[in-house]
Amino acid sequence: MSDLPIFWISSIQTCRKYKTSHRITMPSSCKELRAALAACLQESDCIMVQRNSAHDCLREPLVETLPLQCKQLKKGLGECKRGMVDMRKRFRGNMPVAYKSLETAESGKGYQLYAGKPAFAGSVKETSGNEPIPRDWREIENEQYRLQQQQQQQQQQQQQQQQQQQQQQQQQQEKSK
Repeated sequence: MSDLPIFWISSIQTCRKYKTSHRITMPSSCKELRAALAACLQESDCIMVQRNSAHDCLREPLVETLPLQCKQLKKGLGECKRGMVDMRKRFRGNMPVAYKSLETAESGKGYQLYAGKPAFAGSVKETSGNEPIPRDWREIENEQYRLQQQQQQQQQQQQQQQQQQQQQQQQQQEKSK
């Protein structure tokens, strides 16, 4: 047998079709949710104070006594098991955003997994709001074009002035002859 945790599918449709329950390995992206739910349940009053089993705490009416974090994890695990058909969930992970935001609210970092890593790690820089607005590339190119035009006009004017000076010098030389 493999070392992967297993869960049983025992729905009515499955039982009608196969007349037995089937064992399926849990997808890796659901393992973290399952472990987080187990840790949350172990720390809850339902198990620590009232001494109920985890199975009982996840069923009515005791499920109402669980903290919000455990309820969210329970819902997230159920969605994870049902949603493994969606390939995006397989690659991004299934941790509930609300649960993750409870954990990382102090750090201020967002949570979104892509292929097991944060999607925006390092690519988004923090800003204070006082940064200068970056100039548009078209404005920069227009300024460069205008500068080139001005330089060309200045060169043409200088050439015209030089030609005029040369003409004046030639005229003076002709007069002096």
